[in-house]
Formats: sequence, C-alpha cells, structure tokens
Amino acid sequence: MKKLYLLSCLFAALSLHAQEAKTVFINMPDSICPLLTAVNRADCIDFLESQMKAEVTNRLNQKSEMTRLTANDIHINLTPTSTWQLRLLATSDSTSVISVITTACAPACDSRIRFYTDQWKELPAGQFITPPVLNDFLTLPADTADYALRDAVRQADMLLLKASFDTDTPALTFTLSTPDYMNKEAADTLLPHVRQAIVYQWQQDNRRFVPAGTPFVLR
Repeated sequence: MKKLYLLSCLFAALSLHAQEAKTVFINMPDSICPLLTAVNRADCIDFLESQMKAEVTNRLNQKSEMTRLTANDIHINLTPTSTWQLRLLATSDSTSVISVITTACAPACDSRIRFYTDQWKELPAGQFITPPVLNDFLTLPADTADYALRDAVRQADMLLLKASFDTDTPALTFTLSTPDYMNKEAADTLLPHVRQAIVYQWQQDNRRFVPAGTPFVLR
C-alpha cells in the first residue's frame, strides 16, 4: 500500500509538471485575462481542436480569436488592437514557468510581460529578464553633425517595445515601436539607425531570458 501511495504521488507530480498550455489556460484565474470568461477559454480550445475558427464573444461583447495552440504556446487576438500570448518555459527541475505577454497598439504597440508559477502566483519579472532599453536598439555614429538625426533622437523620448514569443523555440523577440508614435519626418530619419529586432533566448538552467549570444553562466 505504501508503494502504491508513493507511486500515485509521483504520477500526480509528473502530471502537474507535464501540464500543457491548454490546461494551464483553462484553469487560469479570470484576473489574468479579464476580457475572456472561463467559457470563452474552454470554447477556444474546443474550436481549435475541432479545426474550427476559434472566435468567441468576450466580456465587452466584441470578438476575440485564438490563432495558435501548441503544447507550450497560445496566441489570441483579443481585440483589433490587442493580443495576448502564453508560453510555458521549461526549467531544469522539470517544472514550468508561465509567461504572459499582453500587447496593446494605439497605434504604436507596447507589450507587458509577466511571469507566474504553475499555480498562477505572480513572480517578479526582474527575476527572469532585463528588457532592452532604447540605446540597445540605436546604431548611431559616434559623432555626428546631422542635426535632423539629433532632433529625431530627442523626440524618441518614450520607450515602447513590442514583444513576442517565437513559434517553435523558447525565444523572445523585442522590436522598437517608439518610431510609430513620432512624427513621420523624425521617424524616417531615425529608422535607418534602429536595429530591426533584439532576440532573447531562454536559459533553462538559469531560469532566465538573456540576449542571444550571451555565454551561459550557471547562476
């Protein structure tokens, strides 16, 4: 009996650790994504698994659509101007960290990234990532007399980042949205000096996102 009890505990733990994104999503507290009801979430899963368009009517009586569902990843178009993405991040102890990206565009896009335990307890984001800053995207000459460029840089006074998870790998891509809120002339001047994207890789043992190419150091 004791052996059976230990085995049942082991299987229960393995089941918890092996949760798929859809299970985590269905059991998610409403406060994580208030626009979708529990019924909305379950319907999205059922529709996609039945190879149907996963479109539901949300709490604002608008349409939301789940566009991707994999074992580790979910992507939803919440509204015409906002998206929501969930990613399960594997760790070296066989558990998962849940990461959620919410992006709103008005019209410049800006993303917020949050991290949770597998029981939906929020964790400090700084524990898992140090996001890029404006200067990380700029490739400016060391010394320039281009006053238009200098003025464009001064106008880039608000850091707006769009973040998204890669479909097939635990990679996180940041793009700079700041030029989208600037006037067109300044944005056109700045864009040739802006990196297209900055990619972060998930280090499973460190339980942390780091810029691609960063040497692995066990923390």
